[in-house]
Formats: sequence, structure tokens, C-alpha cells
Amino acid sequence: MIDYHIHTNLCGHAIGEMADYVKEAISSDLEEIGFNDHLPLNGDSGKEQNLSMAFDELPHYVSEVMNLRKSYPEIRIKLGIEADFTPGTESYTRELLTRYDFDYVMGSVHYIGEWAFDHPGERKEWDSRDVDSVYKEYFELLRKSARTSLFDIIGHCDLVKKFGNRPVGEISKDLDDTAKVFKECGVAIEINTSGLRKPVSEIYPSCEILQVYRKYDVPIVFGSDAHTPDDVGRDFDKAVSLARQAGYQEFVTFENRNMKHQKLDDSKSIVSSQ
Repeated sequence: MIDYHIHTNLCGHAIGEMADYVKEAISSDLEEIGFNDHLPLNGDSGKEQNLSMAFDELPHYVSEVMNLRKSYPEIRIKLGIEADFTPGTESYTRELLTRYDFDYVMGSVHYIGEWAFDHPGERKEWDSRDVDSVYKEYFELLRKSARTSLFDIIGHCDLVKKFGNRPVGEISKDLDDTAKVFKECGVAIEINTSGLRKPVSEIYPSCEILQVYRKYDVPIVFGSDAHTPDDVGRDFDKAVSLARQAGYQEFVTFENRNMKHQKLDDSKSIVSSQ
């Protein structure tokens, strides 16, 4: 099994040494992991707000992943990066990504305009928002992110539900449209177990949404969104069960930004709930 969403303390909101995450993965019998910390935000404001590593920390991040590969040959360690999508920053993101040989780039949407809708400090903003409109804007941004061709994976693709806000109206057309775009653009989606540790208490994405992506044959990866070593591979038994419930029999891995399919049944082990 793989865990493609592991953060580091460079982002300012995770704890533990990178080696501790690797050791936890090995003890959990994971076959492959990917460090996937936050790409520096445009203008380097992310470090000041404890949202991402600083621009000058990126080379250290890359070199540390390379060093860990040598130190722990018993597990495959991939170099990933989580890059925020905000319209207007595509050129900045593209130029920065070309500097390093990432195995995969995970795109994520955390902002609608200037609003960080999933940030606990901005949660109160939900009280003045129309939830249906927020969902519509969110899925439109997901589609735009896929069309940039910047990303190999779209992360936690219903993050908008984090605090339990649910749309009243029908969103099936948005889901269908998004799945079609993901398929056309050749991106995978992430089954992310961190939602179980958030107010919504549900994996990203929900079974309903995952079934739509399965209908359009959009590939999947697995991620814990670990911000502490104890979270590596957490609740992956539930994630695999959800994938199978939605009809998936395969997941994908990445190397040098090339996708490879692997059968779920071929995975050596499934990490249990912790």
C-alpha cells in the first residue's frame, strides 16, 4: 500500500522529523510513501502564515527526500509536492515545478478568492456564505486546476465539506462535469483519510462522489495527509474499503510523473485503523 500525502515540519503546521514519518511507514508495512509538503506560495507569504515552506527551503526539502531514499532502501520514497491552485498563479507554479524532478504533483484548492475556506481561523465566514454557491465555485476551481496540466493528482477533492457544511441543492451536474474534466486531463484523485479526523468525520471524497469518478474511470491514489508521524497510513483499511465499495479494483503510483496501475489485491498489506 502507498501513502502519497505526507507533510513535514517545514510547512509550519506539521510536527516531527522527516525520518520519523519514514520509520512509521516502515513499521506499518507500507510499501511506498510520498512526501507531499506545500509548495511555497507565491510571494512567500505562506511561511509567515504557517501555511507552506519558504521559497529558500524548497531545495532542502528535495535534498532531504533524496537522503532518506539512501538511508531507508527498504521502502520506496517518492518526491511529491502539494501545489495550491489559485487562478493567476499558474506561471509561478509552473516555473517552480520545472526546477525539480518531482515524482508527482498534487494540486489542491484551499481558497475561493481570498477566503481560505478550510482554515479554522476563517470558519466563521461560512455563516455569511451561501453553501450551494460555495460548492459550485469550489468544483469549478477543481476543473480549472485540472485543465492547467500542472497536476498529476487532485487532492482531497471535496475538501469544501471539512466543517460539515452541506449543499441543499443538487450537485450531480457539477460532479459529472468535474469527473469528465479529470478524465479528459488524465489526472488521478486522492482518497484522503484526514477527513475522518476533521469535523466532517468523513473520508475525502465521499462514497457518492467517488462512485461518480469511478463511473468515468478516474484513477485513485491513497493519502493520509499526515501532519504527525502517527498519522502515516492512518485508517487505510477504511479507505480501501471505500474504494472497493465504489467499484475500484486498482490504484496508481507515480515515478518521474509517469502513472503506473496496480491492482488493489496486489498490495502487500492494508494499514488498519489506529
